[in-house]
Amino acid sequence: MLTVKQRELLTYIDQQLKASGVSPSFDEMREALDLKSKSGVHRLISALEERQFIRRLPNRARALEVVRLPDTQGAAPTPAAAPQPRAVVPANDTIDLPLAGRIAAGTPIEALQGQDSFPVPAALLGPGEHYALEVSGDSMVDEGILDGDYVLIRKSDTAREGEIIVALIDDAEATLKTFRREGQMVRLDPANRAHEPQRYDPRRVKIQGKLAGLIRRYH
Repeated sequence: MLTVKQRELLTYIDQQLKASGVSPSFDEMREALDLKSKSGVHRLISALEERQFIRRLPNRARALEVVRLPDTQGAAPTPAAAPQPRAVVPANDTIDLPLAGRIAAGTPIEALQGQDSFPVPAALLGPGEHYALEVSGDSMVDEGILDGDYVLIRKSDTAREGEIIVALIDDAEATLKTFRREGQMVRLDPANRAHEPQRYDPRRVKIQGKLAGLIRRYH
């Protein structure tokens, strides 16, 4: 039987995935469940994973999939039936995404300039138009995004509170941060305590897309 908090977290993750197709961040989950720290979120996720209600998707930042939901509120879940087969993209199918240069996971650097292409397994991509960026800097390490990673970005000019976005500042500099609103300002939050949030007048910020996946190369 799931605890109240486990059930609340499972429901919240399921709702966010259905609404946006992107797993909520640990900060979003902590705030939604009114927990004091991310360690509580980690424990709940581990418990749900052990009970096979969710699974982590490899090679993707903060990616979770809801495998099943409890049958009834307050009742212990019955063993899951065999899942219905879903359409699967062959693992060897690739899509060449535009590689739009490097993006700062620190202070903003160069603007996006697509010159090359980057082959990506088609199975990693959901609906919508995507492009890839190489990450420079360490300000998003607590979200599992490291210097040298390649992030897959789904094009969008809007974002919800707490989503990781590509923000273009003053039409000149691009950065990868978590989107927040603070009064009349836009706040771009890092995921590294060594870095400070960046605050801008909304007129200076253009949303260029939202994080959809991540690829890491090991040399």
